[in-house]
Amino acid sequence: MNANLRQLPVEERIKLVEDLWDSIAEDRKALPVTPEQKTELDRRLAAYELDKNRGRPAADVLADVRRRL
Repeated sequence: MNANLRQLPVEERIKLVEDLWDSIAEDRKALPVTPEQKTELDRRLAAYELDKNRGRPAADVLADVRRRL
């Protein structure tokens, strides 16, 4: 299957990945949150409630990463 996928243009492979990801997102209840994930989510929510720091826009973060490369 991997060899067959490599024969597709990159744009088609990206579309397949997007479609696959969308199908997973639709079935997200099939993958329950683990206790460790819940603990981490609770920790992040508590940190946000303390400082209300919404973070940075993704474009700014990506620009910083690109400058460092």
